[in-house]
Amino acid sequence: MIKVRKIKTFLLSILAMMILLVSGVSADPELAKEHYNTAIKAKQADKIEEAITFYRLALDTDKNYADPCINLGAIYFEQKNYDGALDMFKKATERDATRTEAFANLGRVEYALKHYTESEAALKKAFEMDKSDKELYKDLGKVYSRQRKYNETIKIIEEYHKQGSGDNYSYYLLGTAYKKINKKTEAIAALKKSIELKPKYYQAHSTLGSIYLGQEKFSSAAGEFKKVLNIKPKNYNAAYNYAIAIQSKDPEAYDANIAAWNKFIKVAKNNARVPKQMKATAEETVKLLKEAKESADMQ
Repeated sequence: MIKVRKIKTFLLSILAMMILLVSGVSADPELAKEHYNTAIKAKQADKIEEAITFYRLALDTDKNYADPCINLGAIYFEQKNYDGALDMFKKATERDATRTEAFANLGRVEYALKHYTESEAALKKAFEMDKSDKELYKDLGKVYSRQRKYNETIKIIEEYHKQGSGDNYSYYLLGTAYKKINKKTEAIAALKKSIELKPKYYQAHSTLGSIYLGQEKFSSAAGEFKKVLNIKPKNYNAAYNYAIAIQSKDPEAYDANIAAWNKFIKVAKNNARVPKQMKATAEETVKLLKEAKESADMQ
C-alpha cells in the first residue's frame, strides 16, 4: 500500500506541473512572489513537502528570483540533502551575486560535503561582502582548521573573539591550532576556556590531556582523560591514554596500572574500530605488569 505521504508528494508534483503549464514559460515575477509566500506559510505550518513544491514553482516561474533558491536550499540542508542544498545555493549565487547569505550558505554546504577548497572560496566571498556577520569568522576558522592552515585559523578566530564572540567550539579550534604550531601555553589557555564554557566538552579535555601527556605532566593528563571517560565511557583513545598516563606517573603501582589497562581492554573488546596493535600492546603490558608484581611480591 502506498503511504499517505507519498501520495501527497505525488499530488503536489502534479499540481506544480499543472500550474507551470497554465502560467507558461515566461517570467512572471508577481506570480513567483505568490508561490514564494505560499511556500513560506507552508513551511511555518510545518508542511515541508508543500513548501518545497511552491518554492520550486517560484524559482521556475522567475529565473532571476534568488530567494526561493536560498530558502529551499535551507530546507534541503536541514534534511541533510546536501547535494540538493548545493544545487540551490549555487543557483542563488548565479541569480544574485550580491547576496551574502547565498555565498555563506554555499560555503557551509561545501564544508558539510568536505569540499574544503570550494567552501573557503565561497565563505571568503561572503566575508568580503559583509564582515559584520560574526559567524563567518568561525566558519572560516573551521575550514582553515580542516585544511591544516593553522596560522590562518588562529588569526580569524582571534579576530572573532576580539569582537566579543566565542563559544566552546571556537576556543577548541583555537587551542587545537596553537597545539599544532607548538604554542602549548596558548593552546592550554584556549582549551581551558573551551572547557569553562562547556565543562562536558570531551574533545577539549582529550586535546588538553594529550598536551599534558607530551609535557610529562602525568597526573594532569590522567585527570583530563578520566574526565573524557566520565563523559564518553566507551572512548577507547581516552582509555588507552589514561592507562599510559597512570603507568607513567608511577610505574611500580602495579595494581593501579593493571586496572587502568584492563579498563582499556574492556572498552576495546567488542569495538572493531580499535587498532589491533593497541589491543595487543595493552594485553602484553598487563602480562608484563602481572609478572613484575609477582616478582616484587616475592622479594
